[in-house]
Amino acid sequence: MIEIREEHAVDVPARERLLDACFGASRFAKTSERLREGRLPARRLALAATRQGRLVGTVRLWHVEAGSAGPALLLGPLAIDPAVQGQGLGTVMMHAALGRAEALGHGAVLLVGDAPYYARFGFSEAGAAGLWLPGPFERERFLGLELRENALSDAAGLLRATGRAAPAEALPAVAAGARRRAA
Repeated sequence: MIEIREEHAVDVPARERLLDACFGASRFAKTSERLREGRLPARRLALAATRQGRLVGTVRLWHVEAGSAGPALLLGPLAIDPAVQGQGLGTVMMHAALGRAEALGHGAVLLVGDAPYYARFGFSEAGAAGLWLPGPFERERFLGLELRENALSDAAGLLRATGRAAPAEALPAVAAGARRRAA
């Protein structure tokens, strides 16, 4: 049985190992990572999936400013343990994350990802068409979803990180892990 729950601090090392297994060290070079760097995920929007006490899935949402549209969330990364991929866990986690974001009153979610996969949840290029990321990105992979009608209509401008900064004591450990994995 797989349980989906809020992420706990003790999940973070297993989460980092899972992200390494799914994406490798190149994940630290992505523009989306620059928006997450030094920040904490949005409250109640960091989810962990566990099976028999072992982390098998993770997804987080982060506060961003979506240009003229104002506050939004950035989703990512979504990662599922290769041993359980193809069993629908990613879909369940996406529905849980989006449902929770909507219930908490958020209006829009943006992400950089595989358009055919994320289209099933309502994401589209059109949702992010007037927005830019603060670094290199593939336009066809930058997607948006309105949780509230017109939350992204006429959105234009640069996406920028907002939300809570990570505590200073956590930053050296994160940076060391990134350097170690990139080496």
